[in-house]
Amino acid sequence: MKRILQVLPALDAGGVERTTLEIAEALVRAGAGALVASQGGRLEPELARIGAEHAVLPLASKNPLVIHANAGRLAALARARNVALIHARSRAPAWSALWAARRLKLPFVTTYHGIYNAKTPWKRAYNAVMAKGDLVIANSHYTRAHVIAAHGLAPERVIAIPRGVDLGRFNPEAVTPERVAALRSAWGLPPEPGLVLLLAARLTRWKGQALAIAALARVLAARPNAVALVLAGDSQGRSAYVQELEAHITAAGLGARVRIVGHVEDVPAALSAADIALAPSLEPEAFGRAAIEAQAMARPVIAADHGGLAETTIAGETGLLTPPGNVAALAHAIERMIDLGPEGRAAMGARARARTQGLYAVETLQKETLRVYERLIGVLA
Repeated sequence: MKRILQVLPALDAGGVERTTLEIAEALVRAGAGALVASQGGRLEPELARIGAEHAVLPLASKNPLVIHANAGRLAALARARNVALIHARSRAPAWSALWAARRLKLPFVTTYHGIYNAKTPWKRAYNAVMAKGDLVIANSHYTRAHVIAAHGLAPERVIAIPRGVDLGRFNPEAVTPERVAALRSAWGLPPEPGLVLLLAARLTRWKGQALAIAALARVLAARPNAVALVLAGDSQGRSAYVQELEAHITAAGLGARVRIVGHVEDVPAALSAADIALAPSLEPEAFGRAAIEAQAMARPVIAADHGGLAETTIAGETGLLTPPGNVAALAHAIERMIDLGPEGRAAMGARARARTQGLYAVETLQKETLRVYERLIGVLA
């Protein structure tokens, strides 16, 4: 049995973490060993249920001394657990993983999960570790093109494997009315909320929460009580940003129409409790899992027209695309969704789910990633 070591900072909520668990599950199912190293987090119990191993190391640290020490820790772990390949998913731990892999002469794979800021030579050098894999996985075709252009890699070294969605979990028919009712009650929505808009993303400025609040104010000025907005996501300690959002809500008189609800564990039910999903990211998403999860739940999406979102949301078919950062355009798109009516939105949602089933099933992500491993180390079992 060959053991694969995946390395990432932590096991909290997020696309990187979810993809790590999905690949660990595929490895166990294939009869291979699945080992994950991170500083831990809320997804540890789920990783254990899959049957994967977890090693707790301080891999979220960006301290150069800790990164250097982590290389030795990972090398010792890989040697002790008979690891055949190391797969890194984030920059700081990737430097440690690269040095460990080179020390042990192990194949090294990276997944480019994001389009990293590269405004200084130092930052470009720091980011470059994600292009040092023997093979590099890009989480969308948009990301693949960026990696090839930014790092000058041969195209055959960079493989686009879009993130996947668990279509069994993200299935409208699998969500009970009780789960939906419980969430709507917990959110404290008004008795007649109108259409419920859900922006499910960690609370950070570039995800566009402030933009959504401003757009909502415009819509409600023209159409009182037509919509309500739920902002779901972990603040990850950004209390100042949360306070800023709350100030925007108060200043616009939207206290009854906007809810900041924190981390939501039952994302399928949250999407079922909404009518429309928003993904108004101010910067390009490398992929944008939230938009795909919404479409898997047959919910139309209003997304920013750049990055991976423009790849996964088809304007006029599965959702609407708006110019990034444009409040008026986002407000107009919300009004277009209102005017589509229940039947029009349902038809758009049905097309969205069908496309997701064809292109973004988690089984495709798992199969293609294991194929990358097998190119480097042969049969896994």
